[in-house]
Amino acid sequence: MSNANSTDERERADEGEQGSAHGAAGDRLSTAPREERPETDTGAGVPAMGVIGWARWFWRQLTSMRVALILLFLLSLGAIPGSLIPQTSVDEVKVQAFKDQHATLTPIYEKLQLFDVYSSVWFSAIYILLFVSLIGCIVPRTGQFVGQLRSRPPGAPKRLTRLPAYTTWRTEAEPEEVREAALLVLRGRRFRSHEVGDAVAAEKGYLREAGNLVFHLALIVMLIAFAAGQLFKSEGGKLIVEGDGFSNTLTQYDDFRSGSLYDSDSLAPFSFVLDEFVGTYEESGPQRGTPRTFEARVTYTEGAEGPERKAVIKVNEPLVVDGTKVYLIAHGYAPVVTVRDAKGEVVSRSAVPLLPIDNNITSTGAIKVMDGYRDKTGEKTQLGFKAFFVPTFAGQGKGQMFSQFPGLQFPVLALSAYHGSLGVDSGLAQNVYQLDTSKMKQFKDEDGELLKKMLMPGEKLELSDGAGSITFEGVEEWASFQISQQPGNGWALTGSVAAIAGLAGSLFIQRRRVWVRAVRGADGVTVVEMAGLGRSESARLPEELGDLAAALITTAPVAQEKPAAPDATHEAGSRPVHPAEAPAEGAEK
Repeated sequence: MSNANSTDERERADEGEQGSAHGAAGDRLSTAPREERPETDTGAGVPAMGVIGWARWFWRQLTSMRVALILLFLLSLGAIPGSLIPQTSVDEVKVQAFKDQHATLTPIYEKLQLFDVYSSVWFSAIYILLFVSLIGCIVPRTGQFVGQLRSRPPGAPKRLTRLPAYTTWRTEAEPEEVREAALLVLRGRRFRSHEVGDAVAAEKGYLREAGNLVFHLALIVMLIAFAAGQLFKSEGGKLIVEGDGFSNTLTQYDDFRSGSLYDSDSLAPFSFVLDEFVGTYEESGPQRGTPRTFEARVTYTEGAEGPERKAVIKVNEPLVVDGTKVYLIAHGYAPVVTVRDAKGEVVSRSAVPLLPIDNNITSTGAIKVMDGYRDKTGEKTQLGFKAFFVPTFAGQGKGQMFSQFPGLQFPVLALSAYHGSLGVDSGLAQNVYQLDTSKMKQFKDEDGELLKKMLMPGEKLELSDGAGSITFEGVEEWASFQISQQPGNGWALTGSVAAIAGLAGSLFIQRRRVWVRAVRGADGVTVVEMAGLGRSESARLPEELGDLAAALITTAPVAQEKPAAPDATHEAGSRPVHPAEAPAEGAEK
């Protein structure tokens, strides 16, 4: 009975020793904050934390990796409605159209600030909490990591056989020679190593924690870059017909949006002229109509008196001038029309951009004559024409008019005529592509119907009662550009690349420690023990330990065993033991 009790006591002692060996050997392999359990009230067993204790607990939770990942996930989810729902900061017209079409959802969306997601209270709260969480996580981990870099690897555990990877052999070399050779081998493999007592302690894989810190720092850089981009950005659009130009001033934009801290005086001084738009399309086959060439050829000037330069703007290949990017985003046609009054005098001649409504650039719009026109009685009035244009006409005899190809192969312009007040004098903004006929009268044809006609280039529509005419002269092309200034883009890209590199390092680099102990045995022969411990389980650790052992054996070769009596027992470790052959944890060598 006493033997059984003593055996149990030895097993419990071995288990305690094993746990302490792993704890000491694995100390400081990670820079993760240590969990501290709150002190408990001995009477009721309830945590006696208090206000300061709860504040510390909340701070630890906020700066934990788990909460940071949750906040990052919430930030990604919060960006989804910003992509699906029209945003006021991007296009107020689309927002208003959405509100008109969804009267029930609009009040709910407005209360949830879904039309201004990126400036909403809840999105800003997630953003700021994530920012604080990352900073609170990085600062202590950086201090711990610097401390680890300045410290030396800990000494070898008492029993190396308890570690996951282990090998041993006997050698005739002196223990001091073995330890010196081990230092050379380990340092040659870029291990940080030093001699502690009868063993050599070495460590490698610090780039794992460095990669982890770089990843967190990169996330902070990205957050700052995105915030700066939103606060200091400027973005506007401009539609330009061939031959016309643009100067980078506020009055030249068709629409303009900027961040809350943007200064309009910081607009980069430059201008450009659209010389020609070139668009070619696949002529046949299943890809017929697919764009093959889509580029705007421009002449630009940097600064007030800079030299003129030629450039070609393509999709995703913007023109960059002094930090401002000019993107090509759309293309269409602008029929050239000439309007004459009852006396035959030219009232206006212009290229009128029309809005494409399909992939074959079927286009609609309005032609408005606001000034200069007088009817046959000499009274001033205004003219309006609803326009429908197809670059390649089809549908003749089928009761409809549509385009069958986006290129200019058979252009036709359909017009219907009105006269009266366009409503532009009311001071209210109007859509340039729509005609408000509420205060206008139709021109009638001989049958008393609305006067309308399909025109080919060179043809004209005669207005009723000799009121004048409109002639379809030809077609020019227009291109729409987006002019944007995003000051944080470069930093955001740098942060993204650094985040990927840091994440790769933290995932694929293993932090590990190796110990080499060399002591003289009872028979005078040196016993060499090697063991390794990694932060996580990996098949590479035993392989690496085997390679290190093979390199060390060249200096400390295996001792030749002396012939033994038949009943003698060979001592364990008489030959090199690969880590895969090491005894299971808890077994005796």
